[in-house]
Amino acid sequence: MSFITLAIAALLFTVGTYLLLQRTLSRVIIGLGLMSHGANVLIMLSAGGPAQPPVLPAGTAAPIADPLPQAMVLTAIVITFGITAFLLALALRSYLLTGDDEVEDDIEDRRIARLQHAAEEAQREEDMHEVAL
Repeated sequence: MSFITLAIAALLFTVGTYLLLQRTLSRVIIGLGLMSHGANVLIMLSAGGPAQPPVLPAGTAAPIADPLPQAMVLTAIVITFGITAFLLALALRSYLLTGDDEVEDDIEDRRIARLQHAAEEAQREEDMHEVAL
């Protein structure tokens, strides 16, 4: 059973990573949600076997469930909810300003890429000139 759950967590991480690498904010938000679900599944896998009571009567020496992973997952759910709400507000604002939710390239990034390309071309020309001599 834990192998199937592990495969589900891996699938959630895989699809989440793929969606995070897209250029639309809606896919990024869904990918973040899938990755957080995958992390929650992995944390719950570390909690141990199912059907173990968290508290036992006095004098009983049976294995008990660890409540820490459950508390960590609950905290992760709350944090993910806050981040998702922020990203949804960001996507709405972007849609209202531009009419779509695609993330555009930064103008400064384009300028730096052009300068880098020009520097590489100048270096190639200089290398070709040295080879000719």
